[in-house]
Amino acid sequence: MENKGMKTYSLDEVTDKYIGKKGTPKRDAFENELRLDLIGHAIKQARKERNLTQAQLGELVGVQKAQISKIENHLTDARFDTILKVFKALNAKINFNVELLDQNLNLT
Repeated sequence: MENKGMKTYSLDEVTDKYIGKKGTPKRDAFENELRLDLIGHAIKQARKERNLTQAQLGELVGVQKAQISKIENHLTDARFDTILKVFKALNAKINFNVELLDQNLNLT
C-alpha cells in the first residue's frame, strides 16, 4: 500500500514536537512516567509468572493488596524501598543504569 502525499514521522520526531525535546522538564516528566509504567508492568508479569495473587505478594512485602494493584497499574508513586521489597519478594534481579549528564561539579 502506497502513502501518496503522506509524510511519516519517527516516534522521536513526534515526541519532540508534542511532548518536548530531550532535557526539557516536560519531556523528563513524560519519560519518568513511562519508566514507572514499565516497572509496574514488570512487577505484574513477574508476579503472574510466580503464580502469586496481589494479596499474596502484598503479604510477602508487608503491604495491602490495594498497594500492589496501585503499583502494577501505576496509580501511585510508590516509595522506592517498597518497589525494592516487591522485586525481592518476587526473587527478581534488578538492574539500574545511572547516566551522568554534562554538568560540572565544584567540590571545594
